[in-house]
Formats: sequence, structure tokens, C-alpha cells
Amino acid sequence: MCDTCGCGDPGSYQIRKAGQEKTPESDAIHLHSESHGHDHDHLHAHPHEHDHSHHHDSFSGNTESGKRIIALGKDILETNNLMAERNRGFFEAKKVFCINMVSSPGSGKTTLLEKTLAVLKNQYPVYVIEGDQQSMLDADRLAKLEIPVVQINTGSGCHLDAMMVNKALKSFDIAPESLLFIENVGNLVCPALFDLGETARVLVMSVTEGEDKPMKYPAMFRSARLCIINKTDLLPYVDFRVEIARKSAGIMNPALEFLEVSAKTEEGLEGWFKWIIHSINANGN
Repeated sequence: MCDTCGCGDPGSYQIRKAGQEKTPESDAIHLHSESHGHDHDHLHAHPHEHDHSHHHDSFSGNTESGKRIIALGKDILETNNLMAERNRGFFEAKKVFCINMVSSPGSGKTTLLEKTLAVLKNQYPVYVIEGDQQSMLDADRLAKLEIPVVQINTGSGCHLDAMMVNKALKSFDIAPESLLFIENVGNLVCPALFDLGETARVLVMSVTEGEDKPMKYPAMFRSARLCIINKTDLLPYVDFRVEIARKSAGIMNPALEFLEVSAKTEEGLEGWFKWIIHSINANGN
């Protein structure tokens, strides 16, 4: 159990290359599991190796009202942040622009990424780290574009962390001045807590989700640089007011930028491509 967010066993995940014939040797590049030995570089602290100077109990006790308060494992976030800085240093040294794409499930970010890669692979060396709890479905789908894709299957874990990304990076021979997309696990809660070392965090929000998401999940909106409102082709059929969603998100994060697109019809995608290119140039790549 993850002490930070309460998700499933964070010590068990797989990293696999996409677009290859599946064999026991080629399929599992890395399997990290407590049942197969402990990797001391892994960022998650486990009960038998806790530093008891920190608070690791899942519950800190009862309050006067009878409610229990969940304590965050601050040391886990601190260790994650150290690894994120290592990733960031690698990206800066090689002039890699890394976008961490976050969203709730079903927002359409894989379709958006597919359309994006088809265009930008002709302008930059492009790589993808795909995060899902199970399956190679999205990774194999993106690999059909003939770009390097690595899948991280988190099992019962609900987010990617900096160590997972660091290990996945070792599966690539990343060229200088390239573009890396990380498609995070669909979840508006836990991925907000974990810095992966990315250059920019992009939040994809679908009009089918409801305009109240910024008020319900403020941490994610506060941590993003750009909010893409996707599936705008469905606006005539859903009860979603774009102006209310933008206003609510702007309250959470006044610096947040917005784009309105339909990945399906490709309306608005040109603005998204321009945003990426402008951000790369502004970053000094």
C-alpha cells in the first residue's frame, strides 16, 4: 500500500517495449516486485525499512469529531522529488522537452497524442512513455506510428512516479533536442502529487466530464501549465459550459493556459501544435 496516496502495491510494475513480437525475454524489460527481491533504488518506502522519525501510519488517530486523518508520507514525496530532479537534469542536458499528459480516464488523451505524434514526428525525434494499470493497448497503438514507445504497467498503482520514468528512460537511446511525451495513468488525484521531472504538465479535460472538475480536483489544475478542453465536437450534445470550466480552473491557477480542441475532428489541433513548438523554443531547445 502506498503511504502517500493509499493506492495498491507500488513495488510491483512492469516496463515493456511496444511494437515488438511478444516473447518472455523481449516483453518484460523490467519487472519490479517485492516478491522477487527489493530494489533499493525504488522510491517507495516499505514498512520493514521505514525511518521511524517520520510518520508512516495510514491513519494518524481519531479527532474530537471521531474522524480519522490520513497522514501523508512526506519522505516518499521527498525521495520522488529527488529522482524527479535527476530526470529533469537529464532532460536539460540533452535538451529534451518532456510533456507529462494527465487526465481522468476517457478524456481522449491517447487519441490526441496519436494525432500529435503523426505531425510532430516529422519535425523532432519523438518518444513516448505510456502509463496504464494493465495492457499494452495504447502503447501498441502508438507504436504503429513507428516511434519508440515504452509501456509502464502499474498494476494496482494509480500513478507514475519519477523512479518508474527513470527506469523507462533506460529503454531508449534518446537523441538530443527531442520530444518526450509521458501519458500518465488516467486519474485526477494522485498524479498531481508526483513530479516526474517533466518540462511541462498538460491536463486534458473532456467536455463529457462536467465543468465542475477544477473545483473538485484543484491540485491537478494548480499543477498544470496548460489545460486542453477536448471533445468540443460534442458540445451541442452535453451540458458543459466552457466559460464556467475555464473560470473555475482560472481561480485554481491564474497562470493556466487553455486550448479548446476536438482530437476526433482535429479542430483546434493546429493551436496545440503551435503551443508545443513555441514552448520548445522558449525553453531553449
